Amino acid sequence: MGNMTDHPQKYASTAVVLHWLIALCILCNVILGIGANYAPDAWVRPIINLHKSIGITVLGLVLARVAWRILHRPPPLPEGYKRLERLLAHGVHASLYVLILAIPITGWIHDSAFAQAAQHPLILFGIIPWFRLGFITSLDPAAKEHMHSLFGAIHTYLGYVLYGVFALHVIGALKHQFIDKEREIQRMWL
Repeated sequence: MGNMTDHPQKYASTAVVLHWLIALCILCNVILGIGANYAPDAWVRPIINLHKSIGITVLGLVLARVAWRILHRPPPLPEGYKRLERLLAHGVHASLYVLILAIPITGWIHDSAFAQAAQHPLILFGIIPWFRLGFITSLDPAAKEHMHSLFGAIHTYLGYVLYGVFALHVIGALKHQFIDKEREIQRMWL
């Protein structure tokens, strides 16, 4: 078991910045996604547009994070981790990567199948014109409606799965920090 005076092997600054930017963007998108259901009608479209902009940003950031991770080995887990804890840590991290890739992709497919897409161009943060997926936009209206419903549901359900996996991630980090006395949080801090 470690102690709080040990110096943890930290993640590189680039990995730390990407980690926290992605986490902040996801938190904002959860708030926007839920908040759109309770917002006045005049606010719904701007909220959805911001949600889409942040979602595409998350996709770009997570692709950068995956590339960084491939090119730069992360620091090893602390020696005090038991075998099951190591397996859980790797499983939760892999699940997070899959989810934070799949959620924006399913959202983008959902948006690309939006029947009124032509009336609501996708413009990131109101500045950068962005494209919809042509292989989706070119489908016949019935197929697009099916894709829109299907991928909207998948996008939503993956969000719920993310909440659970995120909770495991946070609980694990807090357990190692405060119960095991490992400097877990400091590993992912500048």
